Amino acid sequence: MAYETLLLDRKDGAGIITLNRPDKLNALSSTVFREFDEALTELENDDSVRVLLVTGAGEKAFSAGADIHEMVEPQGGARPSGRGSTGDWITHLAFFRKPTIGVMNGLAYGGGALMSSVFDIRIGCERSSFRFLAVTYGRINSTWTLPQIVGLPVAKELLLTGRVVDAEEAFRIGLLNRLVSPGQLMKAAMETAGLIAKSDPVTVQLIRKILNTGVGMGWQEMLANEAKLIAESLRPPPPLESFKEFLERKAKDK
Repeated sequence: MAYETLLLDRKDGAGIITLNRPDKLNALSSTVFREFDEALTELENDDSVRVLLVTGAGEKAFSAGADIHEMVEPQGGARPSGRGSTGDWITHLAFFRKPTIGVMNGLAYGGGALMSSVFDIRIGCERSSFRFLAVTYGRINSTWTLPQIVGLPVAKELLLTGRVVDAEEAFRIGLLNRLVSPGQLMKAAMETAGLIAKSDPVTVQLIRKILNTGVGMGWQEMLANEAKLIAESLRPPPPLESFKEFLERKAKDK
């Protein structure tokens, strides 16, 4: 399927969505919301795709957030509310069935920062920066995601001030999992995706589900939740199959 505002690629088990409006700092318009939601559905239904990567075109921005011009002067009365024609794109991303990696090639402000906070993993470079801007224009978002990443006190500061977080600080507070040079950014993201893609997809997806549903629970509840979801969803392979490589290597060493 061809997209107007996105590029969609598949490589080595990864589905790669590139926000493709570099002249507008990859601003999130109503068309972007709709196409992003559609691309998520396409990749979610593709069994060859094990991991989702999302990045932005160009060297300046992952995404500068909502398209302000469209918000001020909506065409045909449509405002970029965050909902695509097939549903709420941010909820779709949050509950996407497969692991997600944000490849933070530049600034992520406003809606771009919100999107970044939903990814399972974020890999950035010296050009990466974040700004949770909603408070500055009388709105609220990221209260359900950011505290899980950086902790409650830091999340309060960032959400209440709307200040810029540069790459070094983002890495220090956990907003970035890895910080690499710009030239190594996609390579590092693909390496991480490759490690995930090698594992059993059912197990990978179940781990994410256990972790996400366990947020806010006490340890005893978390343990019970883990046991319940494993019993419902996972049928581990026999030990001889699970440890085949290990056993073969040991046999050669004898």
